[in-house]
Amino acid sequence: MSRVVLITGAAGGVGNSLVSRFAALGDTVLANDVSAERLKCLDRINGRVVKVVADITDAIGFRNAVAEASRDFDSVDVVIANAGGASSPTLQRTTVESWHQDIELNLHGAMHTVEAIRERMIAKRKGAIVAISSVNALLTLGHPAYSAAKAGLISYVKALATELGKFGIRANAILPGTVRTPIWQERVQKNPAIFEQLRRWYPLGRVVEPDDIAEVAVFLASDTAKAITGVALPVDCGLTAGNLPLASELTVEEW
Repeated sequence: MSRVVLITGAAGGVGNSLVSRFAALGDTVLANDVSAERLKCLDRINGRVVKVVADITDAIGFRNAVAEASRDFDSVDVVIANAGGASSPTLQRTTVESWHQDIELNLHGAMHTVEAIRERMIAKRKGAIVAISSVNALLTLGHPAYSAAKAGLISYVKALATELGKFGIRANAILPGTVRTPIWQERVQKNPAIFEQLRRWYPLGRVVEPDDIAEVAVFLASDTAKAITGVALPVDCGLTAGNLPLASELTVEEW
């Protein structure tokens, strides 16, 4: 039986892969982003994709848009809170305005996403929530406001898992490492070798691809993961497992 899956940030690199993967499973995807223009990239995807144009930082507007898009369905079965973004890369360049902007988008936006469907999930007494956090929630890797929001997202997911479990609702977070998406293009133009340079920090010798995130989201949203809730799962090609270059320098040994 197909599900109704709400995916925010659907036009981005990871979002595109999420929509493609769930649509390929036969699910109806409510694909959200801030503009109809951005969502045109989904036209090539086979399957039932319903576009939801709304800003997740506008709680009321977003809720109304989701309600309209899902009016023919009893409930939204799966929510992937994927939308996010980062502005200032360092504390030195962070302003009060940019701090609030990142918190609003990455943390408040995820809460608005869940609130738009929470009561209907409770009424159905079943559902899966997957929030896309970041390894930045665990390590200092730049973008401090974004990182703080993503750390808050882990706590929020644990609260959801704890309080909504009695209604058959599970909530988990995925923590991606560096993901090869179009957003990196500007950095690649500045340094074409950037991905090759980054490889040394990842035990698997590569960065994450968008499909890697989509596959884990599909798993966590499925009944195969029916006993998993409240988890913050790094999907980072081993970045948070350990630092081999540092270990080699500390031990003065070849690893």
